[in-house]
Amino acid sequence: MGHFFAYLYRLRLIDRWSLMRNTTRESAAEHSFQVAVLTHALCAIARDVFGKAVDAERAVVLALFHDATEVITGDVPTPVKHHNPAISSAMREVEALAAQRLLGMVPRRLRETYNPLIAPPPAGGADADLLQWVKAADKLDAYLKCVTEMAMGNREFAVAQRQLEAPLRRSPLPEVRYFLEHFAPSFERTLDELTEIPQGGPDGGTTGNAPPG
Repeated sequence: MGHFFAYLYRLRLIDRWSLMRNTTRESAAEHSFQVAVLTHALCAIARDVFGKAVDAERAVVLALFHDATEVITGDVPTPVKHHNPAISSAMREVEALAAQRLLGMVPRRLRETYNPLIAPPPAGGADADLLQWVKAADKLDAYLKCVTEMAMGNREFAVAQRQLEAPLRRSPLPEVRYFLEHFAPSFERTLDELTEIPQGGPDGGTTGNAPPG
């Protein structure tokens, strides 16, 4: 009996930001979906705006599975995971063991497909270049979580927002800076404010619908 997918579905039970007071709960499953959406956005910008050759579809698949091992390890907060080199090294070992356990649930005939999605990627592997967009999207999603919490008046995320925003704005990927300029400000708006501004992004488009009267 294969338990692999039943385990993956339990990502919705893993809470993120466990050390912080949240106005809105966020699960690892929600985070994985959002990182996949942002990965696709960054790859689309890289391809369509900056003329890069990017396999966006493969990058999205990598994003969907990037935190799969958290069904076993749980979400370890960043301040804990990166507190010192010893803890960081230990966490990498724990994550590798969790990947092995999770992959042990995959039927043998499917392991070739899922091994590169779950196991820690080898340096210089086939997906190494694509992972730069996944990692950027991961950081960007954390930043957008801070933005939305701050917009709700929750200053618990003030320091985290500053710490995440600075390196994102210095990102070597121009598509990250493009997203911050053109799309990130909308995350500070209410639904009523979003319906008052033109839709379609920086190139224009149709206007939003008026709120029901």
